[in-house]
Amino acid sequence: MIKENFCTKLIFEGMEIDVSRRILYRGKKEVKVTSVEFQILHLLARNPGRVFSKEQIYDIVWKEPYSGDHNIVMSHIRNIRKKIEDDPSKPMYIQTVWGVGYRFNKNLSSDL
Repeated sequence: MIKENFCTKLIFEGMEIDVSRRILYRGKKEVKVTSVEFQILHLLARNPGRVFSKEQIYDIVWKEPYSGDHNIVMSHIRNIRKKIEDDPSKPMYIQTVWGVGYRFNKNLSSDL
């Protein structure tokens, strides 16, 4: 279970998403992400364990029907992983559900 403070912060093991200020922290260090990266991460993190297809992510984040370009979502996920994961090849936060899509690891909640 995540700790969400008045919808302003999502707190996980080793990561905090300050939604109201649109800032991401890994530990005490601020991580710079683009607006689209933040929106994707926020979507997944506020729904831990729920699998989103690339099409769903595109529709929600870009607010338009999916255009069929699978690489755009995959590219953003790859960039997010490079910024937040200790080892992007073995992601702890954003997990791939092969043949389906992506989900945020539901086992990373924190009682901080």
